[in-house]
This record gives sequence, structure tokens and C-alpha cells, in this order.
Amino acid sequence: MTEEKYLTTPHQMGHEDILTTRLGALVGFFRKYSVNWARKNSLWPMPFGTACCAIELMATGASRYDVARFGAEVMRFSPRQCDLMIVAGRVAIKMMPVLQKIYLQMTEPKWVISMGACASTGGVFDTYAVVQGIDQFLPVDVYVPGCPPRPETLLEGIMAIQRIVDAEGVKSSAERGQGLRLTVQPT
Repeated sequence: MTEEKYLTTPHQMGHEDILTTRLGALVGFFRKYSVNWARKNSLWPMPFGTACCAIELMATGASRYDVARFGAEVMRFSPRQCDLMIVAGRVAIKMMPVLQKIYLQMTEPKWVISMGACASTGGVFDTYAVVQGIDQFLPVDVYVPGCPPRPETLLEGIMAIQRIVDAEGVKSSAERGQGLRLTVQPT
């Protein structure tokens, strides 16, 4: 190595200098994968619990199941700080406009989990006062079946959202249309 090589500018160097191309590839790699990694490991749920499913939702946050292991322990009750809505329990017709308003106030990209038979299909409440499935009004991404579903099943639903974020990246709810409508199998 001669002293002349050290005195040249980077634009004058030839193919010998691979540092800048490697650095560019590394920056591209981090841009592509670190955003998805950070987003999937920091989901902030907005709990909307109305019945017995809400008790199971609370148990998911307790020490036995510990949803914090999956990066979703920051349950906020301010929709502007949340990106994952968990609708747990039956939803009355009079409550649906409130639920839609909360959904619209959430930050993009946002996801919805329908937890339990009542939120998904109305459950045993086949009456005029209970919504027969929130997917008529909100784009549901993951259905968590059960009456009430176990905390393990809800954790599987949260992990399904994480897999979606990891595989597809950050897409807005408008790009996903009516939601992904995946169903989690009970454990």
C-alpha cells in the first residue's frame, strides 16, 4: 500500500474499496428488517372487555401467562397510543358506535383481535341488542375462538399478529381491507 492511495478521495478509488457498498447493504438490511422487528415486539393493545372474556384478557397480563414476554404488556386505555385492539366479550348495538370511534382514533397501522364467541359471532346472545359479530363493523385480523377462550389462545392470537407484521411488514388497515380474518386454533 502506497501513500498515494491514502491521499485519494473515495470517488477516485476503484473496486478495491468495498466498505461503502457493504455499509449500504447493511443499512438497507436494517431498514427492511428492524422496523418490522421493532413493530412486532412492541404491540400496544387497547383492551375492550365487556364480559367474561375480559377476565381471561386480564389473566393473560398476569404473572402466570405474562403477555410481557411477547412485547404486548403496555395495555393503554388511550386509543391514540395503541395499535392493537382486543375486543373481548359481547358488544351491544348501543356500544358499537363507541367501539368504532375508538378504532378510528387508533394509530396506523392497527390490528384487531376478536376474542371469544360473543365478539366473533354473538355467541349465545342471539338477540337484537347484541352485535352478531364485530366483523360487520370493524376489519378483524385474528379470531380467537372459545367461550371464554383460554389465555394461551389469546397469546397465540397475539403471536399470529406478530407473524403478520414480520412477514408482511407495516401495512395500514386500508391496505388490508376487511382484515385478514385468520382463526387461531385453541391450544
